[in-house]
This record gives sequence, structure tokens and C-alpha cells, in this order.
Amino acid sequence: MMRAQARKSRFVADWEKVRARTPALQPVGRPALLDVVMMRRVAALLGRKLPSGAKALTHFAAFTARLKPCPFKATIMRRAGIVVLLGSAVAGLRPQQVGQNQNPAEMQGFTLKVQSNLVVEAVEVKDKQGHFVHGLTAKDFVLTEDGVPQAIRYCEHQDLAETTKPLLAMTTATEDVTIYDRLARAQIAPETMDNQRYKNRRLLAFYFDMSALPPADEMRALEAGEKFVRTQMTTADLVAILRYQGGSVDILQDFTADRNRLLSILGTMVVGEGQGLAGTTDDSSSADTGAAFGQDDSEFNVFNTDRQLSALQTAARMLGQVNEKKSLLYFASGLRLNGIDNLAQMHATADEAIKAGVTIWTVDARGLVANAPMGDASQGSPGGQAMYTGASAQAVTTNFQRSQDTLYALAGDTGGKAFLDNNDLSRGIVEARESISDYYILGYYTTNTEPNGKFRRIRISLANNQEAKLDYRQGYYAAKEFNKFNDVDRERQLEDALMLEDPITDLTIAMEVDYFQLNRAEYFVPIIVKIPGRELALAKRGGAEVTRIDFVGEIKDLVGGTTVSNVRDNVNIKLSDATAAELAHRPIEYDAGFTLLPGKYSIKFLARDDETGRIGTFQTTFVIPNLNKEIKRIPISAVVLSSQRVDLRDAVYDAAKAKERAKEEAANPLVEDGKKLIPSVTRVFSTGHRIYVYFQAYKPAQLNEQSPANAQPANVPAQPNPQPLFAFVSLYQGGKKLFETAPQSVAPSAASRLGVMSLSFDLGVDDLPRGSYDCQVTVVDPATEKAAFWRASISLVP
Repeated sequence: MMRAQARKSRFVADWEKVRARTPALQPVGRPALLDVVMMRRVAALLGRKLPSGAKALTHFAAFTARLKPCPFKATIMRRAGIVVLLGSAVAGLRPQQVGQNQNPAEMQGFTLKVQSNLVVEAVEVKDKQGHFVHGLTAKDFVLTEDGVPQAIRYCEHQDLAETTKPLLAMTTATEDVTIYDRLARAQIAPETMDNQRYKNRRLLAFYFDMSALPPADEMRALEAGEKFVRTQMTTADLVAILRYQGGSVDILQDFTADRNRLLSILGTMVVGEGQGLAGTTDDSSSADTGAAFGQDDSEFNVFNTDRQLSALQTAARMLGQVNEKKSLLYFASGLRLNGIDNLAQMHATADEAIKAGVTIWTVDARGLVANAPMGDASQGSPGGQAMYTGASAQAVTTNFQRSQDTLYALAGDTGGKAFLDNNDLSRGIVEARESISDYYILGYYTTNTEPNGKFRRIRISLANNQEAKLDYRQGYYAAKEFNKFNDVDRERQLEDALMLEDPITDLTIAMEVDYFQLNRAEYFVPIIVKIPGRELALAKRGGAEVTRIDFVGEIKDLVGGTTVSNVRDNVNIKLSDATAAELAHRPIEYDAGFTLLPGKYSIKFLARDDETGRIGTFQTTFVIPNLNKEIKRIPISAVVLSSQRVDLRDAVYDAAKAKERAKEEAANPLVEDGKKLIPSVTRVFSTGHRIYVYFQAYKPAQLNEQSPANAQPANVPAQPNPQPLFAFVSLYQGGKKLFETAPQSVAPSAASRLGVMSLSFDLGVDDLPRGSYDCQVTVVDPATEKAAFWRASISLVP
């Protein structure tokens, strides 16, 4: 008797521990009574007799005591289908992964924007004999923009010719170099009125484009930087180090004259970071040029070149915080444009450098190259007729020259020079330094504030007809409004927004990320994006109301930082008069699908209203769980809540082609019998709409019978035939259960190696009071005595 009481007390204590660890079991009123009722329902479906009272609670507690809380995880992967529909009203939401880029509950205040167009010019002034002219002030200059005189607000003279002296060469005995485990990130410190730290100093920025530097070229570039720091620096030189790698521009060192610090950073880049750690980095931490943003090599090369140029534009913008003239040494193994596709980004990069007062000096890290007529070992052997006619050899030479032409044009457009076909790369650094000797900095606020994107020509001369030779940039391109963008400008705007660290949230975006197991290795991950219709602009075209939305998204592996999948799409929706009137009260939904492996990922998704140029960004991280390793609970997919099951032919827009659509519909578990379940995203359901709940459960992978650790528990008998699962849905409000479906039984599919069990519930909630509820899904497997729970908040509105 005493042993029975002790066993009962132990079961009760275990059950209370389970409740404390599992929030999904908490708000159920009287716990013991509810658990007994649930077990009795399962036993009735199995045709078994269940003991009553404490014995039933003891039996249930025995197998649930092994459970631990199972946080729900979300994820994403490769493209499966795209549909945009008019859906239900927009409201707040919460994870599954579910979220939005703006909080609708926040007070929307007024935003005051002040814009001033400051233009900075660096001017060299020499007399007839070629000597620099000193002692000039703002009153001595006359500056016009497109023939309109401008008031010079700032004038400063930088004199480096007289004070510059070479530093003593460093040796191994005098230098103190440290190899860092990790390189820290810094910022360019702007000059203040009290501390003019950059006055009469030469500012040189070493920019290493690791995405375009093979190992051998990378080593030559870094050794050139080390040689300059050790033996060629002067007392006036300040050097900064920037690096483009893994999709981001990092400032490794602000402008400094500390040669030991510079050599330490360059030395660390030579040997690689993480050398002092137990787990060293490998190729997975470096930029993967195979992670294409497009679907073929040509599309990838276009985007990759734009990325390189956009990163260089970002570097120029960072250096623009300093008013003095800057020379940026761009180390790369050539840069080849892909026709006219990269011209817009090329012009934007050059214009940004000009505005920031940055002169780009391009250094071809390949040095002096002797091309083999039929190609080198970096490419496959040529074949076909071209190798006999000389076309193959001509193509190799042409490609090499084009890669240098871009470097030449980039340097020439910004006032620098291209250093090509020379193995002494440090000589290019010396030439860039010598170009900064004596100059004036002029600053003015342009009177032409119209953002028309046109070229504005600048003329600078000396007052009182003084004769001198002035060297300066001849003009710049003004900013441009969105309605004046061409197609290339629009693409560049999206790419720029995708690379911004601070996301743009002009448009409200809500997103839900779900996942379903396709096989033992891959998961289908649908994403659903919802945009309020009231935020979209309509245009009258062809007798119909039209709205166009551009979408671009990128998924990165958090471990390696590489892009694993992407989406680029646009939606052109034509609406009838009646539908257009409803757009102000209803949202537009867009969905896409991906296939990914288990892991940790980040997604950045942008939507742009093509009429106004307003952009919204949704950015989050997510995890795809490995359900094959789930042995303590029943492995289940994401749970989808919906109020819409629509015919695919009724979609306002369908971007998939007929053949692709058939394939995608077969892989999408949300499509059945030509109808598609549209996830709610916002979890808000109105009167008259039914609530659909859908998810999948999977039989766990077969355990390895030879491994004692994976053997089936002795008290669980082997099941000759697949046993069914039981599941039901409950709604709670204020800790009380107000609604519950009848338990549903489903057996594993014989046609699926995963043992997929699809569970679908149709909830009629018209009789429930309006308000917030907790929706709980419970899954029980009596054969293995395992369970799974899922919970989310929903709202019922009139």
C-alpha cells in the first residue's frame, strides 16, 4: 500500500514538472479532469477500456513525463509557385515564423525631412610656371553651376608639398606585428571644427575586393600594401583599410599613421582570421561565387558585377564623411561589364565617388600577364572550330582587355588612373599618393534642388581675371526622382535597397514562413507576403485600374553567409472598377516557395510600389528543424491557419508557367484538388468565415536496431502495421476552453516513405464571442505514447 502511494505521488510530481516545462498544457482549467477526458476519447477510438480516476492520470503522465517543450521553428527554400490574391483584412500578427516590418499599434507621428545639397570640390591651382598658388580665399574663386553663380560657403587650403618627409623604413627588429584571431570593424571618424585631424594629410584608402581576387592575386595585393607601409610612407600619409567580402563592406581600420597596426591587419588578412582558435575557418566562411542570384551564369555575372560596383559605391559613401580629398586604391583582378546591364550601377558608383571627393585608383592585382593562346589551367580545354581559326585565342585576349577597360574607365571617370600590367603594385600606391600635394577644398549649397538626374556642369575660375591653371572635376549628376527612373535605374534601386543595413519600411509588409518535409533531406518552405491595399497606388492604363508591385528576396545561410536562394518577380494586376474600390479595404497576398536543407537562415524580402517607388522590407532569421532527429515528440510540420480555400483559376495573378505550375502544385501541400489554402498571416478571422487548420505529421525515421542507444524501449511493443494518430483543435479564452473539435484519426500514407499524415480541420466559430483566443493543436500517438502540441493566438472580429 505504501509503495502504491509512493508511486502515485511520483507520477503526480512528474506531471506537475511537465506542466511547468510545457506552456502549451497550462490554460486548461482543471488539468487532471481534462487529461482524463482526452485519454478516454483516444481509448474509445481504439476500442479499449481506460481505467478511471487517478490510474488514467498516472498512465497519461507516465508517457508525457518524457516530453520537453518544443518551440516552433520556421524556415525557407527554393521556388515552387507564385500567386497573388485579394484577401481578408490586415491586422497584427505573431510568429510561426510570422511577423511584419511595422507595428500597426504604434502612433504614427509627423516626419520632418530637411534636405540640403552640399557639393564639395577639390581644386588644384598652379601659375604659369607650374608652381602651386597659396594664400587664396573663398573671395578669390568664382564658381558657377550650369552658368548660375554659386555662393562658396567653405574654403580650406591643404598644403602637403613643404611638410612631407619620408619615414624610415621598418625592419623586423623595429616593427611590432600582431596576428589577430578576428579583425575588428571600425568607422570612418569625421573631422570636427575643433579637431581638424585630417588637415594637411594625405588620405589613402586600401580597398581589397576579395570577391574578385584569386588567392595568388590576393597575396600580391596584400604584399604591395605591406611594402608601401614598411618602406614608402611619409609623415603626411594616413592609411585606411577596407575589405569587401561576404556581401558586406567592412572598415578594418580608420585613417591612421600607426604602421604597426596597419601591418598587423594586413598580416592577419594574409594568413587568415581564426588561426588561433580551435575551430579554424574553411571555405564555407568565404564568399561563394557559385551562389548565383540569377538562374544561369549570365544573370549571375550581371548581378555579381553590380554587387562589386555597389559595394565600391558604399565604400565611397563611407569615405564621404571626410571633406578632404581621398584616394581609394581598388585592388581587383579585373572587372568586366556585361554589356549595358551594369552601366547604370557603373555611373552611380562613379557619381557617388565624385560627390564624396574620392578619387579611385584601380590596381590590377594580376600584374604583368602572359596569356596562353589556348587558355591556362583555370579553364577547360577548348574545342570546336574556334580553336583552329584563332577565335578561341582572340576571345581570351578580348575578355582580358575588357576586364581592364572597366578598371580604366572607373579610374578615369573619378579623376584617378589605372595601374595595369606591372608587377610592382606598390608603385600604383605611390602614384596615387603623389597626386595629392596641394589643393583647395571648396564647398557650396547648390541653388538647383530639382532631382532630375541631369548632368550639372561646374566652372571654377579666379576672380579679377587672375591667370592660373585650375584642375578640378567638371560636374556631377544630380539626384533623380523615381518617376524619372528608367528600367535599369529601377533595378539598381532595388539592389541598393537589398544591400542596405537599415531596412526601408515605407510599405507595411506582413510575412509568414512555413515548412513541410518533402523527403528525409529536403523541406518545402512556402512564404506568404501580405501588403495592405490602401498603401498601393493605382494608375489608369488601357481602360482599367492597374497596380504593379516589384518583389526581390534573398535567403542566406547564417553559417557560411552565402546566398542559397533568391526570388525576383513583379506583379502587374489589372482590376475592375468594383475590385479597385475594394483594394483600399483589402490586402494583396503574394506567395512563393523554396526547397532548403535543415539549417539556420536569414531572409530579406523587399516589395516596391512601382507607381510611387515606395519600398517595404521584411527581414528575419529562421531555422529549418531536422525532423529526422525528433525522437521525443511526434514530428509535425508548420501549422497553417486560413479562412480561404480558393480555386487556382480565380487568382488575380499567377506568375508560374503552365508546365512549372503543374510541377509546383504537385509539390505544394497547400494545393489539393485544384484548390489552394491561403494562410491567414495575420490570424484575424471575421464573422461568416470558417477557420481551416492544416498540418502534417510524420512517422519518425526507422531506428537503427543494431545501435543500443537507438533501440526501441522495452515497454513499447513492435507495431506490425502502421497505427493511426489522433489530433484535435481547441480554442481557449481567459484560461477556459470554449471550443474543441472531435478527435480525428489518420494513418500514415502507404505511398510515402515519410509516413506523411495530413490533418485538416474545418472550424465553425460563428457562435463564439468575438475577441482573442489561444488556438491549440494536440497530436497523440497511443502506439508510441508520444505527443505534440502547437499554439498560437488568433482574433475573431465582427
